[in-house]
Amino acid sequence: MENATKQTVVLNRPKINAKTSALAALMALAAFFPFFAGPYWLDVGFLAVFYIVLGLGLNVVVGYAGLLDLGYSAFFAVGAYTTGIFMTQFHMNFFLALALSGIFAAVAGLIIGAPTLRLRSDYLAIVTLGFGEIVKISAKNLEFTGGASGIYGILSPFPAPTTFMGVMINNLTYCYWAILILAVLAIVASKRLGQSRIGRSWAYIREDEDAAEAMGINRVRSKLAAYSVGAFFGGLAGAVFAVKMTAIAPESFNFMQSVMILLAVILGGLGRISGVVIGAIIVIVLPESLRDLNKLIQLNVDIDQYRFLVFGVALVILMIFRPQGLVPESRGKE
Repeated sequence: MENATKQTVVLNRPKINAKTSALAALMALAAFFPFFAGPYWLDVGFLAVFYIVLGLGLNVVVGYAGLLDLGYSAFFAVGAYTTGIFMTQFHMNFFLALALSGIFAAVAGLIIGAPTLRLRSDYLAIVTLGFGEIVKISAKNLEFTGGASGIYGILSPFPAPTTFMGVMINNLTYCYWAILILAVLAIVASKRLGQSRIGRSWAYIREDEDAAEAMGINRVRSKLAAYSVGAFFGGLAGAVFAVKMTAIAPESFNFMQSVMILLAVILGGLGRISGVVIGAIIVIVLPESLRDLNKLIQLNVDIDQYRFLVFGVALVILMIFRPQGLVPESRGKE
């Protein structure tokens, strides 16, 4: 009887599989990245994690709900400007401004989602593209957004720069850790959303909107929820971006930003959290790593001038031979 009890305890003990161990190792590596990376690569790391958060937000709209969005940069622009305005003009605490940035961006998601409820495919893409341009032009012309000059003098909410273990801990380091925490929370939230009732509703709408409505799914509420949740992620990321840059301008939120975010989602695999993470890292790190390729292989050509051409060709080849993305969606997972 005693042996049987011991065997039951052993069998019920939680197992730590290889995937969990790998994730823990990657998280530890990401957390300690500032201690062995220089300022340049730390800035690249910030952008990579920043794009992970944005990619996860867009993945809710495009990957989960199947709604094409070409104006996603508008949402993190709303978050960045909300933080910039409240911190510079009203001297608001950053963390309160962070929450308001997410809320205001979610409201913007509802605004763009409402008139697009009956639109699909190319027409939906055109409307979202127009919304992104409207936000950028409005920011460039409105007085309280600083006009074309933007908003500057956004003070860092983090402690003063200090040295720890021989490494300078400054505003960039704190912003990296802040966006890393947001990325972890966004990953957890995306996974829970994908497995929830609303996540299944998004999947049905993505596969066949008419059939989903015939099954009793509230198409209006589900679409608006997708837009608002995706925009909320973008608003939070935009708030950290504003604090990191200490200044924001309308040109930081152009159409190419939306394209790069969408590229990260499609490259990794629509609807896949791990695919978005890999796609965002590739989109940011690969062009930067090509800068030093000339030193490694001793070419007589300044490859830095052609790094985006090489990057583009590599992406085209990848899309030809792997159109479903690096991590294609598998039924029953994520």
